[in-house]
Amino acid sequence: QVQLVESGGGLVQAGGSLRLSCAASGRTFSSYAMGWFRQAPGKEREFVVAINWRGSITYYADSVKGRFTISRDNAKNTVYLQMNSLKPADTAVYYCAERNTARLATRTYEYDYWGPGTQVTVSS
Repeated sequence: QVQLVESGGGLVQAGGSLRLSCAASGRTFSSYAMGWFRQAPGKEREFVVAINWRGSITYYADSVKGRFTISRDNAKNTVYLQMNSLKPADTAVYYCAERNTARLATRTYEYDYWGPGTQVTVSS
């Protein structure tokens, strides 16, 4: 089984930054693609960014491109999401997810394992 745990969420003013971490365990982390999603109350879970198993390919949602950066450290079994220039619209629970394949994907149903989420709140 795979277990994912997010951390690093919190309160921040608009224009500020946060760095989220996702620690994975249970299998060979370095072989699989990872992604970040977010969900605001009453809204669908939304794709944010994904990264392939090598960390050599990334894909960002237009809403975060240029502001967020995904990275991974396979030696530490950890994926990161650096969030800069945060906006109130970024307020959501952020979820880390892992696939069963090496290639990145952008749909929730393409991911097989999920963390419990971490809250990010951006004030005006």
